[in-house]
Formats: sequence, C-alpha cells, structure tokens
Amino acid sequence: MSTGRDDRVRLGEKLGYGVGDLASGLYLNFFGFFLLYFLVDLGGLAPAAVGLMLLLTKLVDAVTDPMMGLIADRTRTRWGRYRPYLLWGAVPLGLTCVAVFAPPAGMTQGEALVWAYASYTVAMLAYTMVNVPYGGLLGVISPRAQERASVTAYRMAFSSMAGILIGVLGTTLVRELGGGDEARGILLTMVCIAGVGTLCIFATFATTRERIPPAAINGTIAGDLKVLVRTGPWLAVAAAAILGVLAIAARAGSALFWFKYVAGDDGTPVVLFLDRVALFYTALALGQISGVVIGNLMQRRFEKRDLIIAAGGLKVVGILAFYLFPLDAVWPQTVAQYFVGIGFGMLMVLAFSMFTDIAEYVDWKSGLQMTGLVVAASIFAVKTGIALGAAIPGFVFSATGFVAGEAQGAEATAGIGFAFALVPVMALLPAMVAMLFYRLDRATVAQLEAELAARRA
Repeated sequence: MSTGRDDRVRLGEKLGYGVGDLASGLYLNFFGFFLLYFLVDLGGLAPAAVGLMLLLTKLVDAVTDPMMGLIADRTRTRWGRYRPYLLWGAVPLGLTCVAVFAPPAGMTQGEALVWAYASYTVAMLAYTMVNVPYGGLLGVISPRAQERASVTAYRMAFSSMAGILIGVLGTTLVRELGGGDEARGILLTMVCIAGVGTLCIFATFATTRERIPPAAINGTIAGDLKVLVRTGPWLAVAAAAILGVLAIAARAGSALFWFKYVAGDDGTPVVLFLDRVALFYTALALGQISGVVIGNLMQRRFEKRDLIIAAGGLKVVGILAFYLFPLDAVWPQTVAQYFVGIGFGMLMVLAFSMFTDIAEYVDWKSGLQMTGLVVAASIFAVKTGIALGAAIPGFVFSATGFVAGEAQGAEATAGIGFAFALVPVMALLPAMVAMLFYRLDRATVAQLEAELAARRA
C-alpha cells in the first residue's frame, strides 16, 4: 500500500478501478432485469413470495453491509485495507450468482422457493464481501476530492457499459444459448457474466493503489455507527439513493411483464437483432453513460445537490412521457427512456462522489477513519433501493390478480402499468425533497480537504 505523496490517479488505474464496476453492473443489471421474471413467469413462484424474499434479504444486508465496512476499515495487509477482498471474493461471487439460476431438477414449488431464498441470500453476501471493499477503495485511492470524482466518473461509465451489454446482448444471449428454453438461456448467460465479472474484479485488484494510510487507532464499532447515523449529509444522500434507485429497479423489474402483457410484444426484432425489451434497456444504459459525463462535467460549476434534484426531475418527465405515449410508439418511448437514463446516470455519479466526500467530512469532523463503513452503509442504501424496486412489483402483481402465462384482466394490466410507471414517479418526488437537506457544498469540501492534508502531513 502506498503512503507516498503522489495524489494523482493515472489513466490506467482509473480504467482498472472502473472495470470493477463493470462486474458489479453486469451482476446487478442481470438480476434486476431477469430475476423476477425467471422465478415468477418461468419458475411459477408466487409474485408476493418472491417480493418478500427480496425484502428479507435486505434484513441480512442491514447487518452484513456495515459489518463488512467495519471489518475492512480495520484490515491491515500488505495489499492494503480494501483490495484483498477483491482477490478473495471474486470467485465466490461468480459461483453463487450462477447458483441462483440453477435450482436442481425435480424440485417442488416449496423446495424451489427455499432454494431461491437461500441461494440469493448467499449471493448477496458474496456481493457484499466484494462490493463494500471495492467502494471503500474509492475513498482512499486519492486524498483529493477532484481525483476521486474523476475516478467515480470512470466507475459509473463502466457501470453504464454493463447496462448496455445486458440491454444489447442479454435477451439475445438468452434466446441463442437457450435454444427455445428461456430458463436454460438465462442460466448460461449468467455463467458467461460470472466468468467476465471474475476477471474484471481481479483486474481491479491488480491495477489499483491505496494512497491514504490507515490511522494507527480507529474508533469503536458502536462509536462509528453512532457517528454515522448522526451525519446529516449521509442521511440525505442515502434517502435519495434508496428512492432514486427504487424507481429504476421497479421499472426494470416490471418491464418484461409490461412489454409482454400490456404492449403485446412478441420479441420480434425492431432494429438489427434488438427487440423492444433490448431497445428499452439499451436506451436506459446509453442515457446513463451520457448522464455520467454530464454530471461529472457540471459538478465542476454547480453544487452536486442541485444537480441531483434536476436529475430527479428529468427522470420524472421521461417516465411520464413514456407512459403517456401510445403502446406502439416505439421510437418516442425509446427517446423518453434515454432521458430517464441521463437522470439516472447523473444521480449515480454524483451520489457515489458524495459518499466519499462524506467519509472525508466524518474524518475531518470527528477524527475517525470510517471510509469502509460510510461506503458500506451507502451501498446498503443502493441495494435497499434495488430490493424494494424489485419487490414492490411482485406485491402489486399479486394484489391485482396477475396469472403467469395467461392473458391478463383489466386489473392485472393496470397493476403492471402502476408498477412500471407510477411507482417510480412516486419514489422520485420525495428523493428530490431529501436532497434539500444536503448542505455539504463545494466550499466546505475544499476547506476540509486542505485541513485533512495538513493533518495527515
């Protein structure tokens, strides 16, 4: 681990760090797009049972995410505090994610539900083991906020690239690898993702450095948690992240159902080999990349808080426009979805940049180095948003009489539309309000950065 005074993060290291989020993005996007469909429409499990599963796993994460952050903060190895977990966790993460889509043949419905609960819980534990230290590494990759913001932009660009790959290739790989068997196609596609993801995480371990040396003595676990829950900037960004991600996850999780049962899409390619579902996800991912670039450039002149509020407004307009267009208005809907992606990309690049600023703020204010905990709690907020966004459609479908594989009645059709469009809008409005309580502006960050540099010197 470096303790030198070279604060610059060169291009190769930025790319090396960013490619780690390509792995995370591939896993999470694939789960977000296909898990509910795999378990409910193909597996025959009750939508409410799967929704409950997604929520209950967050109770586990509520303990394991902060605990992983606390453990990483206190780890001391020749590779640093956070990087070792990338080396140790990459393979278990890939194997457990594959297991979610590989229930043994001949299971009863009850056994299949138990398998889903157990395998998904273990997969999320493996994800925590890798992704929390990965996020913590961003906080110590440079003591300069501007450098961390730049690295965050690379990270979010690779995350958006993962969305593009799932959007462009996801349904195609499922179709081609499955040979008519969607469940088999989903499993084999996840096998491919696991192989690529493992290599990406190894690359991040090999190419990155930790430039902020650990404190000789850290605070207590209880003391660190107490400080975190009293940190106003973190509470504001965490609330916005939960609700902002919930909106996108609810939309992604219900999209396959909306296109199949509401729009009546039969999977016919619209352009090249892309069907409407692939076009929908690709537009989101392309917009996300644009949003990352826009957010990274604009944060140099405007406050991050104001940009996130504007991004939320853009997503609301895009989602409502998509919803109000005729069902067969493919290209207007695609354009609207692109603008939803811009807002989402801005949210993610700014929020993760804010999380590392908050870790520095805590260090400056309290003298406690708890980067891993701050980032872990922030990742838990994002995962909570994903889980809620995936679970709520399941509950809505169950309440409105959805029946897998059959023509849906008016109430079930309305329920799908509600989960697909109105739930996201209802989540985004309070997310924008939450950001009004974030008051860690650029002048304060510059001040604390200078004082921390003097203290560390």
